[in-house]
Amino acid sequence: MAQSSLLSSDRLHLLSSWLKERLWVRPLALSLLSIGGIFVAGLADDSGLSSVLPEVSLDSVTSLLTIMASSMLVIATFAVGSMVSAYASASTGATPRSFSLVIADDVTQNALSAFVGAFIFSLVSLIAVKNGMFGAAGLFAMFVLTVLVFAIVIGTFVRWVDRIARLGRITNTIEKVEKATADALDRRRHSPTLGGLPMPLDQADQKPAAVFSSKVGYVQNIDMESLQSSAKAFTCRVVMKVLPGTFVSTSRPLLYVLGSESFKSDEFESAFKIGRNRAFEDDPRFGFLALSEIASKALSPGVNDPGTAINIIGAMVRLFTLFQAPLEETEGQEVKHDRISVPNLAIDDLLDDAFTAIARDGAGIIEVSIRLQKAFASLAELDNEEMVAAARLHSRMALGRSEHAMSDQNDIDMTRKAAAFSEP
Repeated sequence: MAQSSLLSSDRLHLLSSWLKERLWVRPLALSLLSIGGIFVAGLADDSGLSSVLPEVSLDSVTSLLTIMASSMLVIATFAVGSMVSAYASASTGATPRSFSLVIADDVTQNALSAFVGAFIFSLVSLIAVKNGMFGAAGLFAMFVLTVLVFAIVIGTFVRWVDRIARLGRITNTIEKVEKATADALDRRRHSPTLGGLPMPLDQADQKPAAVFSSKVGYVQNIDMESLQSSAKAFTCRVVMKVLPGTFVSTSRPLLYVLGSESFKSDEFESAFKIGRNRAFEDDPRFGFLALSEIASKALSPGVNDPGTAINIIGAMVRLFTLFQAPLEETEGQEVKHDRISVPNLAIDDLLDDAFTAIARDGAGIIEVSIRLQKAFASLAELDNEEMVAAARLHSRMALGRSEHAMSDQNDIDMTRKAAAFSEP
């Protein structure tokens, strides 16, 4: 029986992303670290340095710790309130799909962790100091440690105030979604078939030995190392039917198995992480959809902010340009999982995720329509035949929507001129 690797790179990457989105992880780690620092300070009494270290009064250390204990909890509470307001702003002003990225902001999590950790440190230190756990050397070590914690908290607070003023704002949210999409695209650019063998998607339906999902939801992650191990154990090959981001049900195959009739479906199904929502890490299409949703909301009559949509169109062009950037001769060709065939991302699907909603909602706005056609023209100049064909197709579709939505002939003529590159 094949055993899934608990420490595979895919699982570690998924675990790292999961931990990054949990607000309690860093505060817990810093709280434990601060408590450990108190016990380390107690070792100074056994070091024989009492005669050479400056003498620090008990009252001075107690006063500093009391000030810290009384202020840190208040600041931590204020930080949580500010973070909740920023999260709500990101969800309502941009798109709820961006929430996981906003909540994973490093500066904000570090700030909350520092405030909570300093509170726990001061509380435990007060108990230790007032119960006479430290001698002269230990008190000096506690004084130095307390001053150090104060300095860290002040520096963190100043940096956090600058970040919280931007967190949740539409431009900040767009930057986070663009970065997450760029990271996912770059990983897929370097490994277009997830380390497996290339295979057109339409060939996956040719084999009957299917493995189905026992859950309904979105594929968030695929543990390729586990699949390769299972394929070796059952002496078979695997033909993937889904990619991260695919919605699956109990009647939709995850993959097909070739060359084995005695395989166990559970061994293969366990390699798929299926959740209620899509995730950015391994799903570039989700990033494009999130950006498109932000642009569509900006183009709604209630918001009426075509400038945001134009900025997002520019972000889309940057992302597609990154995706088509040339690789080194040996990059993207290594096959780590030779028993697994995986389909490539379809360029036309990516452009559909990125631009269809914007072309629909901005069809009657001349500045958006022209900027959209210029974006398609830029993509059509990339050295990729599939990209060129898809850009020209989407340009013609966007032009058709604009011609139907616009009432001014001059606007229509200007849009047709911008779309002239897509004419057969």
